[in-house]
Amino acid sequence: MPRFLGIDTSNYTTSAAVVEDGKVVLNLKSPLKVREGQLGLRQSDAVFAHISNLPELMDRLGASDSVKNYSAVGCSVRPRDAEGSYMPCFLAGAAAAHSAAAVLGVPVFDFSHQAGHIAAAVWSSGGGLFDTDKFLAFHVSGGTTELLLCEGQNFCCEIIGGTKDLNAGQAIDRIGVMLGLDFPCGPALEKMAEEYLRTLKSGEKPHNKPEISVDGTECNLSGLENIAARMKRNGEPDGKTALFAIDFIRDTLDRMTENALALYPGLPLLYAGGVMSNRRIRGFFEAKYNALFAEPEYSSDNAAGIALLTFRKWNKINEIR
Repeated sequence: MPRFLGIDTSNYTTSAAVVEDGKVVLNLKSPLKVREGQLGLRQSDAVFAHISNLPELMDRLGASDSVKNYSAVGCSVRPRDAEGSYMPCFLAGAAAAHSAAAVLGVPVFDFSHQAGHIAAAVWSSGGGLFDTDKFLAFHVSGGTTELLLCEGQNFCCEIIGGTKDLNAGQAIDRIGVMLGLDFPCGPALEKMAEEYLRTLKSGEKPHNKPEISVDGTECNLSGLENIAARMKRNGEPDGKTALFAIDFIRDTLDRMTENALALYPGLPLLYAGGVMSNRRIRGFFEAKYNALFAEPEYSSDNAAGIALLTFRKWNKINEIR
């Protein structure tokens, strides 16, 4: 049975995945190491880290992959499908993918990291949106906070909204580091907020209602970092600050969702990206909008979506033939 290899080298994770018969059968990840107290990696350091990670990752791939009848290889080569979108970290994965394809004698297909995220989310949420004419997707992570109008059948994504300044994941990581957490801070910040919630008495208000900044389908998030810093200076409990940050982002995305649905009523909603794996945020949107979510394994950076897009593109080319 034909197999399809996907490789993704984001600014956070080196990953490789294999798809067979439209299903993800292997999803390997190797996080990039960030020094304590730092807020991510410089691009030069990220490229070096990927070059160091890729041989070990490919060894793991080979050790677990006894049938190597690949039909195509895919890779992420840019952050998003927009003119001028570029990050050097994707060069490492592109080099590995093109080299593998040349040795295997199969075609190689290039995609954006964002398209891979959305494809992985569509698949892990049941796959139905692949056959939908249009749907709305939020891609919310450390590198992106965007609202996309997507065409499922052709898998085109148009940016129709997002942040004007700070990304949601950036805000979470900056606040987390300020509170003494290790980067990336999402899971630890979520745990800190949950522990604070358990200390509250029944009916006790957890914090003041966030005053968000949303204009249509666009938002500003930089104010959140300033508010959190002020809460820290004023001696507020760290857990309260963590909870406030999560709720600020939740309320911002909620207002953007309401405004998006006013423009595009009735379209299905999909949420992807590491920030959307937060249980408090996810639970809210599932309850209010019956929205679709990527499973946690496919919310954070991964190559599964790239392998799925490779499978779909190869099938489309061969159908035309």
